[in-house]
Amino acid sequence: MVDLNKYQTIIQDLLQEIHSYDISGSRNSIESQIILDTERNHYLLIDVGWEQKQFVYGTIIHLDIKGDKVWIQRNNTEIDLAKRLVEKGIPKENIVIGLHSPFMRRFSGYAMS
Repeated sequence: MVDLNKYQTIIQDLLQEIHSYDISGSRNSIESQIILDTERNHYLLIDVGWEQKQFVYGTIIHLDIKGDKVWIQRNNTEIDLAKRLVEKGIPKENIVIGLHSPFMRRFSGYAMS
């Protein structure tokens, strides 16, 4: 049985760390937000705001906890999220690269589902 609180803390710390990198860079009108749903175990880093006359809304990172697994649903960064989660204490067999097809997951070295 996994320690849900441990996984939640690891994910929240990782998102806060990445958020502090200021992914939006010099785009001052774009705000990066961390969205934490600890009741349903959904965790997101999003960008929202205006760039000139264009509204910007995008998911940068989306992680879920399903059962005893952490699912990487979206990663629009160059950061190897799975590797970072392992470094922080989540075993590879409890990480699913959800953004890969079920067929491709078998080659990832991480959990299938």
